[in-house]
Amino acid sequence: MARKWILLLALSLSTGLAQAETTADDDGFTRPLDQLQFNPHLDQREFERSTLDALQVYDPWESWNRGVYHFNYRFDEWVFLPVVRGYRYVTPGFVRSGVSNFFSNLGDVPNLLNSLLQFKGKRSLQTTGRLLVNTTIGIAGLWDPATRMGLPKQREDFGQTLGFYGVPDGPYVVLPLLGPSNLRDTGGLVFDFAAESQINYLNVAETSSDHPEIIALRAVDTRHTTNFRYGQTNSPFEYEKVRYVYREARKLQVAE
Repeated sequence: MARKWILLLALSLSTGLAQAETTADDDGFTRPLDQLQFNPHLDQREFERSTLDALQVYDPWESWNRGVYHFNYRFDEWVFLPVVRGYRYVTPGFVRSGVSNFFSNLGDVPNLLNSLLQFKGKRSLQTTGRLLVNTTIGIAGLWDPATRMGLPKQREDFGQTLGFYGVPDGPYVVLPLLGPSNLRDTGGLVFDFAAESQINYLNVAETSSDHPEIIALRAVDTRHTTNFRYGQTNSPFEYEKVRYVYREARKLQVAE
């Protein structure tokens, strides 16, 4: 009988040691995640909702913002993208590139101003070089030789400048046609537009007041060069995702 109990005790000890080997590390810590079981019937929407709860953004005007977001979605689908497709169809590629380069060159004016306001010396010199090279060798910016010469485009706006001086971003805002923003960046857009108009580089701002088709062309070109498409996330929580990504992206841009 004693031999029987000793044998059973030995078997139980060996089984316990085997289990310990599969559930503990060499240093004695167990691995509870190894025993974690997932529910294969977990609803995807509930999973996304619980995930997005941790990604909240200050959005006190959410009801209004969602309405504007829906308007932008439909306007983009029914008006903007059909116009862009028509523009691509009737305009040769080299002409589209020239238009994009021209407006990009104009955009380097507020880029330079904001780089100076943020005391970014190297970036200011690079942007100044881009303006000089592209306006002269690139024939008013229709070509972009500066990028090939090692002077890549550096984007700076007044919203980033305000953030540089410690101005908080404020409530999230969705602007008609322009898309995601916040209170600080909306004010920055107004400043950049006013600065570009007052500087009147290459006399474009003054000419645009008499020829609104230039403004329309710039809007079409901006949409043409923007890769974002509404509905591309294929998620019922696209609004929350876009809102979160915008906030985090702006944090990185202000901090750089």
